[in-house]
Amino acid sequence: MTYDTIIKGGRWFDGTGAPSAVRHLGLRGGRVAAVSAEPLDESGCPEVVDATGQWVMPGMVDIHTHYDVEVLEGPTLEESLRHGVTTILLGSCSLSTVHVDAVDAGDLFGRVEAIPRQHVIRSVGAHKTWRSAEEYVAALESLPLGPNLASFIGHSDMRAATMGLDRATRDDVRPTRSELDRMERMLTEALDAGFIGMSAQQLLFDKLDGDLCRSRTLPSTYAKGHEMRRLRDVLRRRGRALQAGPDATHPHTIVTQALGSIGLKLFGMGRKPLKTSLLSAADIKAIPFIIHLMRLLGGVVNRLGADFRWQHLPVPFEVYADGIDLVIFEEFGAGAAALHLQEKLARDELMRDPAYRARFRKDYESKYGPRVWHRDFFDAEIVECPDASVVGKSFGQVGVERGGAHPVDAFLDLVLEHGTALRWRTTISNHRPKILQKMAQTPSIQMGFSDAGAHLRNMAFYNVGLRLLKHVHDAEKAGKPFLSVEQAVHRMTGELAEWYDLDAGHLRVGDRADLLVVDPERLDASLEEYAEAPVDQYGGLSRMVNRNDATVPLVMVGGRTVWRDGRAADVLGRERTGRFLRAGETAVDPLPASGADSLPSAS
Repeated sequence: MTYDTIIKGGRWFDGTGAPSAVRHLGLRGGRVAAVSAEPLDESGCPEVVDATGQWVMPGMVDIHTHYDVEVLEGPTLEESLRHGVTTILLGSCSLSTVHVDAVDAGDLFGRVEAIPRQHVIRSVGAHKTWRSAEEYVAALESLPLGPNLASFIGHSDMRAATMGLDRATRDDVRPTRSELDRMERMLTEALDAGFIGMSAQQLLFDKLDGDLCRSRTLPSTYAKGHEMRRLRDVLRRRGRALQAGPDATHPHTIVTQALGSIGLKLFGMGRKPLKTSLLSAADIKAIPFIIHLMRLLGGVVNRLGADFRWQHLPVPFEVYADGIDLVIFEEFGAGAAALHLQEKLARDELMRDPAYRARFRKDYESKYGPRVWHRDFFDAEIVECPDASVVGKSFGQVGVERGGAHPVDAFLDLVLEHGTALRWRTTISNHRPKILQKMAQTPSIQMGFSDAGAHLRNMAFYNVGLRLLKHVHDAEKAGKPFLSVEQAVHRMTGELAEWYDLDAGHLRVGDRADLLVVDPERLDASLEEYAEAPVDQYGGLSRMVNRNDATVPLVMVGGRTVWRDGRAADVLGRERTGRFLRAGETAVDPLPASGADSLPSAS
């Protein structure tokens, strides 16, 4: 038997959590044709990869991204692909580009996801040829995709396209019966086209960009019970997923979402569980006890018959900001008032106003009740500034050194003086390693909340799967394991693919040959650093990225090499290696298993 590629001598993980073993893999026709304990015949094989001492595992699945705009002009999505992410989910947080026009897409994505609005409008306007979910899938597959894609359809997308953005974001307006019917049809058509489900949003500090509806919350937040029940019923009947973002300022919405996942049976009749993926399980500095309640809630509702999962970023949630441009300020009045103003002169005038400063100080000092930011400027380090004397210090420390100024005044003074040239960072959540370990062990928590493609100047979690592997590997070497490497691989691959019903995440005979090779000796501190690189499709905007190419010497999609030794393969961006993965569908019939193709024992 001849193979297109042989990967020999690596420690093979199949994505199921089963024991790993040294094996030789033969790939043919985009699938795994052989997994053998004995060396394979290399005769006629054009590509042989020696993976001795390295790990060979299924490509990782990223369940939470905002690449919906970037993919149109940069379909290689190489900032994720280079780290071994071979399946990417679009359409998170109620946002997608299936139905809205270019301007509405700009208003939806611009401020919420910190993607430049003008580039959203230009990109969607230049590329949008589709009018339905099926045509959207065809448009994606006409691009030279690097990784595989799957997608939610966004509730805000459907609502804005049906009602108009203005009516869809008014609290006193309800959709008409015909508008509800149309949204239900949109959802049904998307599921027919293979979408994995619908994303919705209730979080009230996600604000619209633009002029027409600026600073209103996303359309999905205005939906009432009747509308949501109709859409959830469609998902429940079809067995597809609801990705939901509850209103963190009203904790009862979290409980409501979790309880809504429960299926009921009585006398052999009833309703199915509703697959629910909730944003997000985090060990929030501001509310340190809340993570324990989240874990408890997930366990309880699943025992009662739910199919409920939390999404979780399994690394410290460190964010950066240029001046005051950071979404965490949206969660309180004074911060949102500054971000509402688009012009720098107007913002500066506001920040000089003593009454505004007093309001900001009051909001800053109000540290009770639900919130995300810890509101502690002593826990915020300045990393870049034209005034070198403040670099490496916190805003609180600067205030002390400037005659005991309030931390808020120290912050606002520096923003006024230096604008976006003032760069600073803080860690909002997931700062306690032991709690991160407990979350990684919790069945109701899914590994994945990268936000890849959004917040371009604020965060870089493109390599989050590798960072989880590092945490697991370090603990194992220290003799204090909390997960096996096999379990960690499963959590980022097969477990996610199975829950979302996608043909991905496994590396057995007949499975798609989407894979990466990892050098375990390079699961090192380089994974925790960040670099910057321009985004061509966003006018050269410099975004935060991860650069640890020595850790992943090889990435393959559909049996084709797309990344090798820190460089994109020639095929990347020229030919389509990935495809749109439809929920519940296997793209190609598995290859027959016989002879060398049969899976041996993993002993």
